[in-house]
Amino acid sequence: MLSYILRRLLLMIPVAFGITLAVFLLVRLIPGDPARVMLGIHATPALMAVVHARLGLNHSLPVQYLFYIRNLVRGDFGTSYFYGQPVSQIVYARTVPTLVLLLYSTVISLIIAIPAGLLAGTRQGRGTDHAVRVIATAGLGLPSYWTGFILILIFSVTFHLFPIAGYGTTWGARLYNLFLPALTSSLNVAPLVMRALRTSLGEALGAGFIDTARAKGLPGRVVLLSHALRVAILPALNVLGLNIGFLVGNTVLVENVFAVPGLGQLMINSISTRDYPTVQMVTLMFGVMVVLIYLVSDLGQIMLDPRVRRSEIG
Repeated sequence: MLSYILRRLLLMIPVAFGITLAVFLLVRLIPGDPARVMLGIHATPALMAVVHARLGLNHSLPVQYLFYIRNLVRGDFGTSYFYGQPVSQIVYARTVPTLVLLLYSTVISLIIAIPAGLLAGTRQGRGTDHAVRVIATAGLGLPSYWTGFILILIFSVTFHLFPIAGYGTTWGARLYNLFLPALTSSLNVAPLVMRALRTSLGEALGAGFIDTARAKGLPGRVVLLSHALRVAILPALNVLGLNIGFLVGNTVLVENVFAVPGLGQLMINSISTRDYPTVQMVTLMFGVMVVLIYLVSDLGQIMLDPRVRRSEIG
C-alpha cells in the first residue's frame, strides 16, 4: 500500500509541471496588459515599460517560464500584481472556504443520492423509479449558476430562510451560509451517484447471495441494507470520487454566484485584473486538489473492494 501511494504521489510531479506550463501560456493569451491594469489612466509607454521590467514581463515567454519554475521549486509563488502581497498568503487564506464547500457538497450529495438510489433500485420499472430518474436527468441538465440563482430567489428572496451571500465567522454560521452553495453544487453530482447506485443495487438484488440471505429468513430491511447495499455502494462511491473533481471546477461558478470568499472567486477576480501569479497558483492548487481527490478515491476503492486491491497492489 505504501509503495502504491508513493508511486501515485511521484506521478503528481509531471502532472503539476504540465499544469504550470498550460496555465502559464493560457493566462498570457488573456487580452489585456497587467501593466496597463495596474497603471490605469496613468498608463504611458514609458511607465508601462518600467512596470514590465519590474514584473519581469520584458523577457521572452520561455525565459519567463524558466524564472517561474525556478521560483516555484524554491517555494516562491510570487507577489500578487493586484493585492501587492505574497500569493501564497492570499491563496492559503482562500483555500479553507473552498475545502469546506467541497466537503459540504459531497455530504449533501450522499444525503440526496443514497435514499433516492435505494428508492429507485428497489422499485425498478415502477412509477417511483421513473419519477426519480426523470428528476435526476433534469438535475444533470441544469447549469449550476442558473440553479444557484433559482435557489437564491426561492429560499433567500422569497422565504428569507438563507442568506444570499457570505461565509460567516463561526463554524455554525459557515454551515448555515454555505448550505445553498453546497446544495447547488451537489445537485450536479447527486444524480450521477444515484443512477450508479440504482443500477448496482438492481444487480445486487438479483445475485445468488441475496437469495441465500432471504432463504435464511432474514428481514427484508436487513437483506437490503446489510447485504445488497454493502455491495452496491462500491460503484456509487467510485462515481462520487470521479465527480468530486468536477465539483472542484464547479466551485468557480458557485462561489461567484454566492460571493463565497474562496479560490473560485479569487480566480475570477485575478483573471479580470490580469494578476498572473495569483491565477497560476490558484490553478495549480485546483489541479493538486483534483489529483489528491482521485488518489483518496482510489485508496478508498482499494480498501473497500478486495478485487481492486488484488489488481492494483497484488
